[in-house]
Amino acid sequence: MDDIKLKDAQKPSGPVSIHNYKVWVDRNLCIGAATCIAVAGKTFQLDKEAKAVILETADQDTIETIIDSAKACPVGAIFIEDEKGNRVFPK
Repeated sequence: MDDIKLKDAQKPSGPVSIHNYKVWVDRNLCIGAATCIAVAGKTFQLDKEAKAVILETADQDTIETIIDSAKACPVGAIFIEDEKGNRVFPK
């Protein structure tokens, strides 16, 4: 777990920019269900607190895959906005 390569070490759960979208995980909502990892394994991983963090390899998943992972989250903890600041998910 200590060798997780994060997209942004200062903000492990974001917000970060991926494919010109802003993506973040609300750590207060995240329950560590890991469905995001099952769908977008190059984007998400759980940290020591069982909270989703965003990986350096996130750009290897398509934005569609990342949106699907947000939709799969049972508590809606993943948020995505487009480059204009419009909410993509959840709407």
